[in-house]
Amino acid sequence: MAEITFFFIALCVCAFALLSVLSRDVFHCAVWLALTLLSVAGVYFYLDAEFLGVVQVLVYVGGIITLFVFAIKLTAKIGDKTIVQVNEQTLAAVIVTAVLFYLLFKVIAVHPWVSGSAAVVSLKDIGNSLLTGYALPFEFISLILLAAMVGAIVIGKVKKCFHWIILLCWARFYSVSGSLAFSRAAM
Repeated sequence: MAEITFFFIALCVCAFALLSVLSRDVFHCAVWLALTLLSVAGVYFYLDAEFLGVVQVLVYVGGIITLFVFAIKLTAKIGDKTIVQVNEQTLAAVIVTAVLFYLLFKVIAVHPWVSGSAAVVSLKDIGNSLLTGYALPFEFISLILLAAMVGAIVIGKVKKCFHWIILLCWARFYSVSGSLAFSRAAM
């Protein structure tokens, strides 16, 4: 039963990844990518790596896909059906993909896999390091994502961007004050 579950999750990952690449609509590609990332989180949960699964869902599905959807919806005419989406390099892409898969499987087959015990790191240690030593890089990345969202709003909706900028700055202030309060409470 365990193998069937794993193969079902792996099949979902492959199917959603193919749909995200082959879909013609950009918004649908983002949705299929979100389902792909959720399926990868399912693989992490299956392998008893709960922290990685939660981080996958929170960071990639919750953050990055949301940013993609904002960028898609706020960029003018990106989803227009009149834009021709034709890839003229299909043969080259198939050849490069086949060579890369051959090299990947060759390296996997030759590599001596050693099973051993890994170092166990508790969630408390990870949380402490994220809220103490890595708090500044975490906040810096959130500012970069905020700047990207404001840039997408300015490019996409020039006349209505003032309201969105105020809303995003308020949300950013709220998240910074909330994360600082959380980090003080954790100490």
